[in-house]
Amino acid sequence: MSTFRNYVNGEFVDAADGRTLQIVDPTTGQAYATSPLSGAADVDAAMASAAGAFETWRDATPSTRQKLLLKIADAVEARADELVDAECRNTGKPRGLTKSEEIGPMVDQIRFFAGAARLLEGKAAGEYMDGMTSIIRREPVGVCAQVAPWNYPMMMAVWKFAPAIAAGNAVVLKPSDTTPASTVLLAEIVGAAIAELELPAGIFNVICGDRETGRLMVEHHTPAMASITGSVRAGIQVAESAAKDVKRVHLELGGKAPVVVFEDADIAEAVEGISVAGFFNAGQDCTAATRVLVHESIHDAFVEALAKAAAETKTGGIDDEDVLYGPLNNANQLAQVSGFIERLPAHAKVEAGGHRVGEVGYFYAPTVVSGLQQDDEIIQNEVFGPVITVQKFTGEDQVVAYANGVDYALASSVWTKDHARAMRMSRHLDFGCVWINTHMQLAAEMPHGGFKKSGYGKDLSSYGFEDYTRIKHVMTAI
Repeated sequence: MSTFRNYVNGEFVDAADGRTLQIVDPTTGQAYATSPLSGAADVDAAMASAAGAFETWRDATPSTRQKLLLKIADAVEARADELVDAECRNTGKPRGLTKSEEIGPMVDQIRFFAGAARLLEGKAAGEYMDGMTSIIRREPVGVCAQVAPWNYPMMMAVWKFAPAIAAGNAVVLKPSDTTPASTVLLAEIVGAAIAELELPAGIFNVICGDRETGRLMVEHHTPAMASITGSVRAGIQVAESAAKDVKRVHLELGGKAPVVVFEDADIAEAVEGISVAGFFNAGQDCTAATRVLVHESIHDAFVEALAKAAAETKTGGIDDEDVLYGPLNNANQLAQVSGFIERLPAHAKVEAGGHRVGEVGYFYAPTVVSGLQQDDEIIQNEVFGPVITVQKFTGEDQVVAYANGVDYALASSVWTKDHARAMRMSRHLDFGCVWINTHMQLAAEMPHGGFKKSGYGKDLSSYGFEDYTRIKHVMTAI
């Protein structure tokens, strides 16, 4: 059994009371490691470490912050194989895809925020009142309590700590209770960079634990900001807890992305792009292409082609060949995905999949369901599994109503050759991102975040960086 430990003030430590959690390999369903089940004493220690470091780190020059992040990026790149091994053992993801699709973007994102550290923006200083000069200061907010999810453990850790550190904040980061492995390794990498530059050790801290640990972090008096990527339920709880002492909150929550396919779309291209974007990472992605809306004139041909693509898509172990995705993350998630299929209404039709794969691990077949109606449970609620639903529509007004007719508003896509139509749809779709003739592509320079119950605040981009800063007006008589 491997043992993961908290990282506090530059040292790896066990939980103060010695409690642990079992970490399960989702390809086998068997425990392979333990991690700390951190309590109040552990949260206190991590927050004290971060608060102490912040007193110095807040005054570090942008070039110093950049230097640290660039060193971290280089180290992540150099230790890519170790990170991939840890991530894949903990999540069951295919090794090759994890290295090619995650390490490069992670390194690029860290380097982007290294650059953002030196590009602080604000209004020009000047005389906006007679006899007075005003300037704007952009400052770090303070200690940030951050909670990362289990679907992309190491990449989401980067999305959390990189902008926060770039802005001059100190971090206490908690990985999901099921996926601490790569985050603990990142702590070693980040800690080594901090030590080499002789910076305060408490800039970056990691504590492992469960929902109670996260609650203790958010409710702690030290953090000035709480950031979470997770479910709507978890986001609401964080917002309620943070409201008690008016903490800033950054929420990236669930999604139910509409994928609108018009009659002029190339069916083969659309099916190829949508099937990958729907099944990648076992559909465990808030932006996954899981809710397809197809024009009635091409509906039947599209469903047939999508079902064929699903049947040809493979799920399997870490080192299996030609595998697009691995298992679902945990037994509860397998039960959730299975439950949606078991509760399908009579008018729904399973065109492909709809069942568990094998008896070992948490694998689920690529699934396509047609014949659905707008108020069906599987249309309104996030499945977070390798399940693509298909509805038909007749015109733009109807499809906009269908697309926007859910509580989520994170991502969407439109598939058409008509540029004017694509522009109209991008205006009317009530989602934080609209892709056109593609889906689930991300750039470090562009913001990621939603509306409604998908949360608020942005990840990536200069907007994500600014979320970790505060604005101060300074006025002086002249």
